[in-house]
Amino acid sequence: MRHFLLLVALAATLCSFAAKNNARADLGRPDLDAIAKACVDEASPYYYPTLHKRFMANDTSMTAVEFQYFYYGTFFQEDYDPYREAPNPALLQELIPVYAKQQRTRAERGKMLDYAMQVLEDNPVDLRQLTNRIYVYEQNGKYDLAKIWQYKLNHLLLVIASSGTGADPDNAFIVVYPQHEYDFLNLSKMTATSQRFEPPHYDYIEVDSGGKAQKGYYFDVAELLHQYFTKHPSEMEKARRAATGA
Repeated sequence: MRHFLLLVALAATLCSFAAKNNARADLGRPDLDAIAKACVDEASPYYYPTLHKRFMANDTSMTAVEFQYFYYGTFFQEDYDPYREAPNPALLQELIPVYAKQQRTRAERGKMLDYAMQVLEDNPVDLRQLTNRIYVYEQNGKYDLAKIWQYKLNHLLLVIASSGTGADPDNAFIVVYPQHEYDFLNLSKMTATSQRFEPPHYDYIEVDSGGKAQKGYYFDVAELLHQYFTKHPSEMEKARRAATGA
């Protein structure tokens, strides 16, 4: 979709950022047990409400590690649901043809920003709506705001990139929402061609590799599924029956 174009444009920036700061090597795979404890500890510098407040502010003070704790801390919030529906579906339907345009009026961009702000208030790590927010700021000449939010988006993408290589299950990327699998690959200028679930807890997404050796990427969805089934136990029973044919 055309509203992914800015994600593609950010790829070079993200790669450059990682190379200059070696942040990818510093972050590594997330320690979800440590994050789960820290994000609910009011005395921790990684207490989720504190990081959330800083993330939503118009500044660039958060570090790479703080972004990691913030992104994966999403798993452990009471309102977390990996399949949560976005707010204001009526406005989303109105915007679908707007997203498909190459050029948009100022009024259309205003609606895009309104919707992005509503979604991000509900889900601050929505990569698509962060992208749209940056796009509108740039198109409206608010370059300082665009840079601030591009910094935040780049760091979230760096967090995902640091979680693995995607080459095999042991090195699978970890995302907090299923849609982030596609958003992340799109950033790398790859188009998903098919998806399959591989037990016990991996999504494998094949891509149009353009002749590259790697033709697909693994994503570890263990924590995502654990949190979902914990909050929706009836869905666990449905999944068990589907798996056993009962």
